[in-house]
Parts: sequence; C-alpha cells; structure tokens
Amino acid sequence: MNCIIIDDEATARAIINQLCTNVDSLKVLEEFPNAMQAIKYLNHNEVDLIFLDIHMPDFTGFDFIDTIKNPPKIILTTSDPNFAIQAFGYDCIVDYLVKPITPERFQKAIDKAEAIKPPVPEEKTSGQVETTSGNDLYVNIDRRLIKIDIPSIYLVEAKGDYIQVKTEDKNYTVHSTLKKIEEKLPDSLFLKIHRSYIINVDKIIDIEDNSVLIKKDVIPVSRSNRPELMKRLNLL
Repeated sequence: MNCIIIDDEATARAIINQLCTNVDSLKVLEEFPNAMQAIKYLNHNEVDLIFLDIHMPDFTGFDFIDTIKNPPKIILTTSDPNFAIQAFGYDCIVDYLVKPITPERFQKAIDKAEAIKPPVPEEKTSGQVETTSGNDLYVNIDRRLIKIDIPSIYLVEAKGDYIQVKTEDKNYTVHSTLKKIEEKLPDSLFLKIHRSYIINVDKIIDIEDNSVLIKKDVIPVSRSNRPELMKRLNLL
C-alpha cells in the first residue's frame, strides 16, 4: 500500500516511517508537517493509506478528513486517547493508535487496513422494511418486495431517517428506523452495540478497545452495550 505520513512533529514522522520500513507491503511516498501541504499533494496523487496525527496547529486531523473528498484509509496516530469514539464516526478511519506506538500494535493496524476490501456498490432506495419469513427479510423497494438473506447481513447503520443494511453481496439504504429492523432480526445473531449500529455477532473479525471490526467497518461500541457484547462472545 502506498502511504503518506502527516504529523507536525519531525520525531513522530521519523518513528512512523521506521515502523513502515518493517512492513513489506507499505511504501511511504511522502511526509508532511501539516495538513494543508498534504491536501495539495492529494489533489494530484492517489494514496492507499494515510497516517494522520489529530493535534496539529491551525488544522486538525479531523478538519483534514472533513476537507478532502473520498478519503483513503486512515490510521490516526495521537498521544491523546480521548477522541476514539469521535474517530470511529468516520468510515475512512481504520484504526486509532496512541503514542508511543509499539511494532506489534502498528502491525495490527496494518492488518486491519489490508483486510478492508473495496466497498460493495450501494443500492440507493426509498423503500421500507416490510416483514421477515424464516431466514429472509423483505424490504419494499420501488413497489417491489426484495428478499434479503438475514444471515448475509453483517451490519445495520442508522443514517438520519434511513438505515443502511450491509450484506455480503449488496448494500441497501431503506427508509426505516433502527428500532424497527431490530425487532425483525433474530437475537441469536444480531446485537445493538451502539445507538446507531446493529451487528451480526458471527461476522466479528476483531475487537479492540471500544470498537469492533466487521468486514471493512470499524464500529464503536457504547459503554452501556459493551457488557452484553462480552456476554455473547465465546471467550477462552
């Protein structure tokens, strides 16, 4: 993966660059001491991954993400652990590394980034969740009932007045509420882990701090829902 490093501290950039040299799949293209220089670079160059510091003068890491269009995969690097929940509100953020970063923790973040595949094309709809039958969920899309295989659903996300249902094959954006679809999904497979997210517990790849990794999605786990999630896991 081609990557760039954005951090206002030269020492921090050097450390991340050194960590990158130990990973064969990474190639550092450039380093930047501020976000504005990086934005100019990205206007003319494509990268696969960005190592991004949060606290930078004048223009924070979050300001940077909000500014660029179609951001690539991003691993946040920071000495402040207090922005993790905010960070995972961004689909592009793969992981959140707190300095000092160990080689083992760095490699785990890279593994997450490499596990993320290109997004499944999203089917834009104004349909509604209708009913379930056995292992099937039906949604009303353009006056047609579309059948979705329930076990293929790995994530349901609330987005305003809509929910996004993500499956192994296709994504569906449906006019409904998280509460309504939660009532139609089997408790044996699905669990609400955040006010905006329901996950298929069988699809969990990794759990780190207050987040879970499913497919390419890093999803925050709220403090109130974490105990129930831990109960559902088959822990050694």
